[in-house]
Amino acid sequence: MKILVTGAGGQLGYDLIRVLSRHYEVVAASREELDVTDAGAVTNTLRHVLPEIVIHAAAYTSVDLAEDEVDQAYQVNAIGTWNVATEAHAIGAKLVYISTDYVFDGMKDGLYDELDKPNPLNVYGNSKLLGEKFAAMLCSRLFIVRTSWLYSAKGRNFVTKVMDMSKNLAQISMVTDQIGSPTYGLDLAHFICELIGSEKYGIYHASNQGCCSRYDFAQEILKYMESKPASIIPIRAESLKHAAPRPTNSALSHQAIRLNGLTPLRDWRQALRHYLLHEDEVDLPKLVT
Repeated sequence: MKILVTGAGGQLGYDLIRVLSRHYEVVAASREELDVTDAGAVTNTLRHVLPEIVIHAAAYTSVDLAEDEVDQAYQVNAIGTWNVATEAHAIGAKLVYISTDYVFDGMKDGLYDELDKPNPLNVYGNSKLLGEKFAAMLCSRLFIVRTSWLYSAKGRNFVTKVMDMSKNLAQISMVTDQIGSPTYGLDLAHFICELIGSEKYGIYHASNQGCCSRYDFAQEILKYMESKPASIIPIRAESLKHAAPRPTNSALSHQAIRLNGLTPLRDWRQALRHYLLHEDEVDLPKLVT
């Protein structure tokens, strides 16, 4: 089976290639190799490769910058998805669209499941939600996979930022009133590998089990530093003055995974430990076991 991965140069794309290439023929299309906003390029690529499955991981993900670069965010996340979904349907391919917890407003008192009504607070979330709607409109063999707080061996993410700050600062500030579900990219890639072998189409929430605040997440990360870690100062999210508002609670329930008999991702603490102690591709400071 042949699989095309868009956004292959990103965090999730990197892990998808590592996992899927063990089982399938994978064509990796980075942003430089395939501009999803170019409909002609998308048509030419998909009709040349003729994949049985398209995993659409290409995205505009700069949450704050999107408030100023509105057109660019919608071009990539909405129009780009329209282009990919149109051609995936035309060649009869399954489509996996990677979406986000930021489609929710954070007002729910509890975990968000797949039946909860989206209500994004920012441009990024709105552009990703429109991508979901376009994909559902255009492609019948569709998996929408919403994930959250992603970290990976590729690029910068919350985990590497916390560790870098701890090396250089005596104190770091972390918010206590933003709750979410951390997701290890490698675990998500394994889940997607299982999902695409099925015909169980629909919306899935896929993150590691459990939820935490950014403050709790940072505390767990610093447990593994051998050198004396920075102290973490608890703060409220409103003090950060982000350009884009964030949901206070975007923790995900995994109802669709359970109901469809698929393998749930492991607990977020177990996943983080594996990433920090066994992810040898990552350039990390010396850690304690």
